[in-house]
Amino acid sequence: MRRIAETVSKLIKIGTRKSKLALAQSTWVKTQIEKKNPDCAVELVKITTKGDKILDVPLAKVGGKGLFVKEIEEALLRKDVDIAVHSLKDVPTEIPQGLEVSVFPEREDPRDAFLSKRFTSLDNMPAGSKIGTSSLRRMAQIKKGWPRMECISLRGNLDTRIRKLEEGEFDAIILAVSGLKRLGLQDKITEIIPEEMMVPAVGQGALGIEFRSADHFVRKILAAIHHEPTAICVNAERAFLETLEGGCQVPIGARARLQDDGSLSLEGLVADEPGERIIRQQMSGSASAPEELGKRLGQSILDAGGREILMEVYGQA
Repeated sequence: MRRIAETVSKLIKIGTRKSKLALAQSTWVKTQIEKKNPDCAVELVKITTKGDKILDVPLAKVGGKGLFVKEIEEALLRKDVDIAVHSLKDVPTEIPQGLEVSVFPEREDPRDAFLSKRFTSLDNMPAGSKIGTSSLRRMAQIKKGWPRMECISLRGNLDTRIRKLEEGEFDAIILAVSGLKRLGLQDKITEIIPEEMMVPAVGQGALGIEFRSADHFVRKILAAIHHEPTAICVNAERAFLETLEGGCQVPIGARARLQDDGSLSLEGLVADEPGERIIRQQMSGSASAPEELGKRLGQSILDAGGREILMEVYGQA
């Protein structure tokens, strides 16, 4: 009986969305766990979230936080799954009691990608060009930097978005570099947008692995794929987001970087939806206290006018 119990205890179930990108990310985690723990069997459990069901409405209009994680977290709490693999930019800063997001594999490229069949860059697009994106953060920065463009909401998985571009529905679309790379679609990228021109989303390019805090077996298994430099950076970004009480569907961006001298730099952005007001600041601090840096920058931006901008954004939601 003991041998049977041990075998069952080493079956690990990963909860994942059904999209190609989510499955690719979860499969990577599955492979890493099995490679480092040959006696573990890992199974993917596909779960449909609210954000996956509503495809005909801009995400900002759906309302609520955690559109792509809530149902998976519920499965974790029911113990239907043991691990959840998320795109960290989709994960709210408020985590249900009993769960934690504290394991972060090494981050992929956090920048945004410009895709177009007709133009080589945003700067080369004529007035009135149609740009597709699902992100208010991207829209606000495009409207500010390229005010003559027409931003149009673009939903669907990566294949659907790219197909709409290739069919001529848009002159260009903006996607995350990381998702394209993870699906082997980096050849679709026309230009990677420099961070000086477009601040990425909080946690963009990073995976966040969620599990039950009391599950010490899973915690030990996941330790082997944790990347501490990534954790330091995303913890600063998420503390910034938490200070602003923001979700993934408000015009907020942040990017943390570890410096050669061992310090941590953090750049943050808050914008209104039309892109008329953008507050963008940068601070440096100790890499040993990333959350403190995130809170300081968040408070500074709130005091500089960010509070009024966000109150307006939330009032319109």
